[in-house]
Amino acid sequence: MNNAQIEIQLIASLVAVACAIPGTFLVLRKMAMISDAISHSILPGIVIGFFITQDLNSPVLILLAALTGILTVVLVEYIQKTGLVKEDTAIGLVFPALFSIGVIMIAKNANDVHLDIDAVLLGELAFAPFDRLIVSGTDIGPKSLWVVGTILLITVTLLIAFFKELKVSTFDKGLAASLGFSPAIIHYGLMSVSSVTTVGAFDAVGAILVVALMIAPAAAAYLLTTDLKKMLGLAVVFGIFSAILGYWVAHWLDASIAGSITTVLGLVFLLVYLFAPTKGIIAVIYRERQQRVEVSLLTFLLHLKNHDEESERHVKHLNEHINWQKVRSKSVLDLAQKNNMIHIINSIVSLTQKGDEFTSKAIDYIITNEDTQIEDMKEDFFLFRG
Repeated sequence: MNNAQIEIQLIASLVAVACAIPGTFLVLRKMAMISDAISHSILPGIVIGFFITQDLNSPVLILLAALTGILTVVLVEYIQKTGLVKEDTAIGLVFPALFSIGVIMIAKNANDVHLDIDAVLLGELAFAPFDRLIVSGTDIGPKSLWVVGTILLITVTLLIAFFKELKVSTFDKGLAASLGFSPAIIHYGLMSVSSVTTVGAFDAVGAILVVALMIAPAAAAYLLTTDLKKMLGLAVVFGIFSAILGYWVAHWLDASIAGSITTVLGLVFLLVYLFAPTKGIIAVIYRERQQRVEVSLLTFLLHLKNHDEESERHVKHLNEHINWQKVRSKSVLDLAQKNNMIHIINSIVSLTQKGDEFTSKAIDYIITNEDTQIEDMKEDFFLFRG
């Protein structure tokens, strides 16, 4: 592995971390798509900054791009507050307009400046190591590495300094205001960091990868934990993992690095989406099946509680009178027996003392409209779940 490969992976990893931090709060605030709007709409700010300074490396470009990103958020919120359109529609109106203005400005006023739309959208990490930062004649590394590294340092510093304020305002704006925080200032501060991060990574990785690195790792982490600090940590880990693996996939396929990283991010999210222990699709399907069986069990126990006649408590009654299929009847009976709720003698089902106690409590909760307590009660009575 040569120096260029190491530098590419390092740049991609730093971008992943820098994007994961604001991305986590954007996902929690249900503003994920605003990052897409910012990543496109900062183009006019970059163009205006270039017209002023005539220098693509000037920090003025980052400042004006950040201001354009904030302008995007303000416009989206203004249109949304009219009540005429929803947020997604407002985003779809604002960012194409601003992005188009940037393209038109370049076409009309900077014909000699080469604008590669593929580079803007997809970036080209492979060229990042060739754009060096020279200080007093000394090569100190790729320019993108220093730019993104500086932005990451600022982002981490702000996160540590304002973590409490960010956390409170994200989950409860009313509480934040009552504690003396300004939710609006924190909100626009977060948007500013997102804008600066976007423009810093814009040149190296492109708009699409910036959006993917902001949203996919945070969304995957969101499915795995409810702890904010753990979510931030998981988002960073997923971002770095996808960046490095994506690079080697691109190396193996001889394909776009940004495209490969984005694909790996999608696969990581898909795996988490399917297999997350509590929020994953498989876990949800299993839990729904479990709940159906347990509701059927409760129905069966209530039936036994209310009927003393043997004909009503015969095993075959499940199929004939309650109208359950044989497979469902068997699963309900098996669950009841495993939990020592019933005993069966000569095909006649009767409640055990434990089953009678559980059913009596369930009836009390149903009568008092406290059905939700039944779920908590299962933890005390059920050794095995459905």
